[in-house]
Amino acid sequence: MAKKSRKKSAKASANNQHPTNVVRAFGSADWHPLDEAIDRQRDKSFVRRIKPRSEGQKELMEAIKDHNLTLAVAPAGTGKTYLAIAAAVEALEAGEVERIILSRPAMEAGESLGYLPGDMQEKMAPYLRPLFDALGDRLGGKRVRQLMEEGTIEIAPVGFMRGRTLNNAFIVIDEAQNCTYVQLKMLLSRLGWNATMVVTGDPRQSDLLDGMSGLTEIEEKLSPLENIGHVRLAAEDIVRHPLVAEMLNVLE
Repeated sequence: MAKKSRKKSAKASANNQHPTNVVRAFGSADWHPLDEAIDRQRDKSFVRRIKPRSEGQKELMEAIKDHNLTLAVAPAGTGKTYLAIAAAVEALEAGEVERIILSRPAMEAGESLGYLPGDMQEKMAPYLRPLFDALGDRLGGKRVRQLMEEGTIEIAPVGFMRGRTLNNAFIVIDEAQNCTYVQLKMLLSRLGWNATMVVTGDPRQSDLLDGMSGLTEIEEKLSPLENIGHVRLAAEDIVRHPLVAEMLNVLE
């Protein structure tokens, strides 16, 4: 009987570590995007330097390295956000910048954040989760939390960026297709000395009303400038399941 009891206890302990228990944390009143449960999932070995998995990814990595501002326009699944954040972490670790600033527009994909419980930070946390995930994969959850508490890493909605000058920083503007022309113009003008900015987005997946997204217009107007990196990834650069590329080609 004692042996059987120990087996049950071990099984229960294993279930507590299951990723679904991390997901349940979203609904708890004291949930934090980098709580201990997520730390346990993130604190694992990882490759410090990533390698491109397509020619498009290679082009994007080189553009980020060679330019202070890079526009990465690409479909879902091409790794544009992950590569940008990986470059930001690499620059921080090498001492090339003093901080990382990640920003996304506070745009809901068909749902209202107003109905979610909690303050603005708690409402925004699930939406900013992809950025937390990418940071956690590169640094580990505990280190990310520590750097955020120190102010070395900052994650903020686009609306919080007005009036700032971002020096000695690596800035990633994600989901730029959900920014208006005025918002993108404001964000681009935040670029300061010794700073690198990467703007990522996919004009075909904008949650704004038709004609409101400013990404395409910004890209077209900046395309003649040689000091700005311009990278367009395509379906062959998608690194998710092959069906993703097939579906996106059909659903355009």
